[in-house]
Amino acid sequence: MSLYEDLGGAKALDAVVDAFYQKVLADDRVNGFFDSTDMERQAKKQKAFLAFAFGGPNNYTGKKMSDAHAHLVARGLNDSHVDAIVEILGATLVEFDVPEAKIKEVAAVAESVRDQVLGRAQ
Repeated sequence: MSLYEDLGGAKALDAVVDAFYQKVLADDRVNGFFDSTDMERQAKKQKAFLAFAFGGPNNYTGKKMSDAHAHLVARGLNDSHVDAIVEILGATLVEFDVPEAKIKEVAAVAESVRDQVLGRAQ
């Protein structure tokens, strides 16, 4: 069974991503990076990417991670911001009663794209 299925599929992922972005927008460590973002569009892209990254349907048609985040890196996005995002995602998953082992799997997926997000790898 894929991590996507383990987490509850599309319906669960939708709820998690929506709650996650509420937390992101309330967190002063990272919310400035979203000040001019269409959050509905952002959430839709994030849901598609996470579904793909967690072994679900591949409906992600977005940019490469390095290209998608280059403008944010230019604005100062760094490891501390990625750490905050991973922390917020973990806290969100805890609220949805996701087991610790699955949260670690999700964190590992997030870590696997860190260097791409920060433009250190293609």
